[in-house]
Amino acid sequence: MTGLLAFTVLVALVGLERVAELVVSTRNAAWSRERGGVESGLGHFPFMVVLHTGLLVGALVEAWVRRPDVPPLLAWSMLALVVASQALRWWCIATLGRRWNTRVIVVPGLAPVRSGPYRLMRHPNYVAVVVEGVALPLVHAAWVTALVFTVLNAVLLAVRIRVEDAALSTLPSGAGGA
Repeated sequence: MTGLLAFTVLVALVGLERVAELVVSTRNAAWSRERGGVESGLGHFPFMVVLHTGLLVGALVEAWVRRPDVPPLLAWSMLALVVASQALRWWCIATLGRRWNTRVIVVPGLAPVRSGPYRLMRHPNYVAVVVEGVALPLVHAAWVTALVFTVLNAVLLAVRIRVEDAALSTLPSGAGGA
């Protein structure tokens, strides 16, 4: 039971982190719109909200209903990946600064960001999302949630990355950026 309560606290903390992200995102989206930012991908955004909420709810429901035996090596290694994914996510947020939000909004005239994790890969935030989507449920052996989220998220990310790449292609290609 102690492990299950600890897992519940972990998921609640991730949920609170999502609320903090939404606060930052709302502020940053307003900043972008004030500067003529153009939003793309409105159609897939509600699905993204439901899917990410479902990850948290599904992991808790599965853990509490199934009450699986959790090998300590699995729990600790997946917790390390959850922490690493959060660090990568906040590195992305810090690197993009005012330009980061949960939507696809580009401000005309601003060059794409090519610093921080973006100098290493094109979509580092989505790497964090993929890792977290697998690792968070597996902290408590909620493999059904991990599998369902991963499959649905792969479909969502195929759409999201296509939308984001199209939006970013309208920006100047200079090497500048945050």
